[in-house]
Amino acid sequence: MAKIKREQVRNIGIIAHIDAGKTTLTERILFYTDKAHRLGEVHEGTAQMDYLAEERERGITITSAATTVPWKNHRINIIDTPGHVDFTVEVERSLRVLDGAVVVLCGVAGVQAQTETVWRQADRYEVPRLLFVNKLDRTGADFERVVRHVATRFDRKVVPLQMPWGSEKELIGAIDLVTMRALRFDVETFGKEIGDEEIPADLLEEAQLARLGMLEAIADGVDSFAEAYLEHDLDVPETTVREAIREGVLSLAFVPALCGSAFRNIGVQPVLDAVTAYLPSPIEKKAIQGIRPHDGEVITRNCTPEEPLCALLFKTIWGTQTDLGFLRLYSGTLSLSDQVLNPRTGKVERVNRMFLMHADARENIDKAEAGDIVAVVGLRHTATGDTLCPKSDPIVLEGMTFPEPVISMSVEPHSVKDKDELVRVLDLLRRDDPSFHWSLDEETGQMLISGVGELHLEVLRHRLERDFGMQVRVGEPRVAYRQSITRSAEAEEIFEKALPNRTMFAGVRLSVEHAPEVASVEIVDEIPKGEIPPILAPALISSIEGAVNGGLEQGYPMTGVRVRLLGATNREGQSNEAAFGHAAYLALQKAVKAAGPVLLEPVMTFEIACPMEFLAGVNADLAGRRATVQSLVTDEDPALIRGLVPLSEVFGYTTTLRSLSQGRASISVEPNSYQPVSGPAAGK
Repeated sequence: MAKIKREQVRNIGIIAHIDAGKTTLTERILFYTDKAHRLGEVHEGTAQMDYLAEERERGITITSAATTVPWKNHRINIIDTPGHVDFTVEVERSLRVLDGAVVVLCGVAGVQAQTETVWRQADRYEVPRLLFVNKLDRTGADFERVVRHVATRFDRKVVPLQMPWGSEKELIGAIDLVTMRALRFDVETFGKEIGDEEIPADLLEEAQLARLGMLEAIADGVDSFAEAYLEHDLDVPETTVREAIREGVLSLAFVPALCGSAFRNIGVQPVLDAVTAYLPSPIEKKAIQGIRPHDGEVITRNCTPEEPLCALLFKTIWGTQTDLGFLRLYSGTLSLSDQVLNPRTGKVERVNRMFLMHADARENIDKAEAGDIVAVVGLRHTATGDTLCPKSDPIVLEGMTFPEPVISMSVEPHSVKDKDELVRVLDLLRRDDPSFHWSLDEETGQMLISGVGELHLEVLRHRLERDFGMQVRVGEPRVAYRQSITRSAEAEEIFEKALPNRTMFAGVRLSVEHAPEVASVEIVDEIPKGEIPPILAPALISSIEGAVNGGLEQGYPMTGVRVRLLGATNREGQSNEAAFGHAAYLALQKAVKAAGPVLLEPVMTFEIACPMEFLAGVNADLAGRRATVQSLVTDEDPALIRGLVPLSEVFGYTTTLRSLSQGRASISVEPNSYQPVSGPAAGK
């Protein structure tokens, strides 16, 4: 690809709820930018961006896929992300490194549960975005209704830049409110040829009113445009309008909305035009800030090749034949054979090969510069969220947070001799997917794999079998419970045991307190100096860490707890690491019992779209599942039911819901929080 300036680069993501049409939109983009010579279709299993066998079989995106396309003297780096909540980690790490996003919404369903999730993720990273209201050729599609829903659900001003030309099956194009021209997408050329026409007379008045609303909305969000609008009214110069839209998008004052049907090849090229016209280049984003490792000083890196290298590894793909790491370069230059530092591990890595990616195809390159997103081979000691930088000028960027697993199941190899290989493969999968955990149950010897949903675990199991050739047996999915406490308590324990040749002795005093702001357990060492030899302290802390990760009460990991180490008793010649480890465990066990232990279960946010005729039956069923309905929207059919429900109550619920609604209702769920178990489940 020809060299271009950084201001002509766009790093964007395509994000949405599942089945809104993200991958179809991306496939059309590949076709119209000549990166593909035929249209890939998700429903036929021919989508290039869904390159995993699992994706093509299921017709959904599981892993984010990157591609690079040219468009009107610009380079657009695109990441097509999954829409299913079980793979939201892919959206999280993509938005962390992207400069802009296109949010795709279904013209019928509008804002759905996962739309809210990806919107919050984009807000967290202050990502400017565009809306593409898709599937407007479907029965019941309504562009204006979807725009209103976005504005009310997210309290964000939405500015339509287009209006549909035609509706439902009669959709033929879009009216561009910036140029006041009608765009007709040619059927014979699969939408490649676009007719630029006068607005039909029967739509002219509606288009003028829509343009007036667009200009007023822009003026509300961009002060500098208000004067031009007052001066020119509807005849504001096109360049002035475009500059104001860009300013409003970059400042997050509003979100522009476009319309079409990607499947029908309508409205895709205007999305590309809007990406290059309104979304930021890498140099227009804030300079990245990080910490100097040795002194904690905040340092800044600007998006220029001349500054020291600063790159973030946001995704890895480890398999039998590949070890790709995806990097976003925030500053500096990276060349083949360069040696770079990972400040977290202290290891120096060497870049052996470098690529621009097109789904699973690779284009070799020799050098990458600030603003680029590339894949590299050779990073052996670097994981998702790590920073790479020069050894002479280290920097550590803020890491990434990922959802905690809420569901687990046992897995074991068919043959005992394959156990070590299974451990190796599980470690590789853990490195790929930070939302996946695995552990070994010390009592039963079972391996447990944990994820954020049933589909997540099912796909991981298939990866074990298909990608790594592992034959495994799996158990039934089960809820990943947690333990916590309800009050503070203090305990002291003396461990003393006479052995044939010597006596073991140690004493530990500690306290526990409920700390809901702590993600798992925080250990604070307040033992006065001199009470314990420094060499024995790690054993004490290690024992507590092991206990809180599943060694107390009902055997579940603890969360929301702060442990303070208050004192220790030591006898020369009798106190060692094992003694202090035992004493710490016993003291913690006593303190937790006195602190009101409580069992926690994962609670999910749910949204059900249910036809009105089945609403009563679905509501009655939810009442028996310990669900809390927080809102019920019956203004339109289908009705929307939103609320909270324990994860244990919705295992396999999709089948039940279909039965209750003759297959017409649908549900989406996502993790919300951990809450005390109620009802019969509390006896687990």
